[in-house]
Amino acid sequence: MTSDAPIACSLSTDERASRLAEIEALGRDALIGAGADGTLRFRDDPAIRERLTAIVAAESRCCPFLDLELSAGHGELRLAIRAPEQAEPVARELAAAFGGARM
Repeated sequence: MTSDAPIACSLSTDERASRLAEIEALGRDALIGAGADGTLRFRDDPAIRERLTAIVAAESRCCPFLDLELSAGHGELRLAIRAPEQAEPVARELAAAFGGARM
């Protein structure tokens, strides 16, 4: 994966702490697990979908170098987090914040 976006987050320290708390709460509430490819799997219900969609949109704005793909099927929401090679640590950190291990 390649990206022309700079590898930098636009959030302040306080905003980042707040976002991570929101992500961790969603993970506690809805994370089912992670697939072998690192895709995170969540329960699919309207409230969870709304929260996850909002986080994906917000993360896409502050970290445009990340490729966040949300999909649904088989009663689950799936979130794939991809990044250019030099930003892989950021992608792993984001996945870990949800409570999922990233391969």
